[in-house]
Amino acid sequence: MAFLMGAVFAVLLIGLLFLVRLYVVLKTGSQYKPGSRGPIAVLVVAGSGGHTTEILRLMECLSTAYTPRHYVIAETDKMSEEKICTFESSKQHSDSQFTICRIPRSREVHQSWSSTVVSSLNALWYSLPLVFRLRPDMVLCNGPGTCVPLCMAGLLLGILGMKKVLIVYVESICRVQTLSLTAKILYPISDYFFVQWPSLRDKYPKSIFLGRIV
Repeated sequence: MAFLMGAVFAVLLIGLLFLVRLYVVLKTGSQYKPGSRGPIAVLVVAGSGGHTTEILRLMECLSTAYTPRHYVIAETDKMSEEKICTFESSKQHSDSQFTICRIPRSREVHQSWSSTVVSSLNALWYSLPLVFRLRPDMVLCNGPGTCVPLCMAGLLLGILGMKKVLIVYVESICRVQTLSLTAKILYPISDYFFVQWPSLRDKYPKSIFLGRIV
């Protein structure tokens, strides 16, 4: 009985410490300035179709200080790798440092919600070692479901005190009145959450509206 009580107390204490660390990481994220000591390692989450096009337009606006650039795409994405390579080869500087990594997709189009839980956990299983190995300063994403486990892994790095990872989310231009499901999941944990329509800014006070970004 005493052993059981001790185990329950230990679990509750660990849970409490986890929540405290989560609160601290979320509250102090915007104070973190990764570029003050040199280049910024960025993990860029690309999705099939329009998501990749939009994220590469965002990357065009980033200075050469954002290096290395680690692009992550879903295993079943057949188009994004070529787009990324074409984009990187077109950059003017010759010291372009980038990698392309693949993880399982969290959810396929028309996939049932019940099976999505399993596939999302599988994607998280692959995301954790990848993010812990790369240790990016920032995760930049704009909507594909693949970015959820990657952002969770980045958040965990901060909770464990290993490294603060900025989570920057830019909602797609096609979202005018409502957020995407991915955006709704990441809204509470993102350090910077950008929307491209004033109607969304009015509904979500944490969001940042700068007009059309892409």
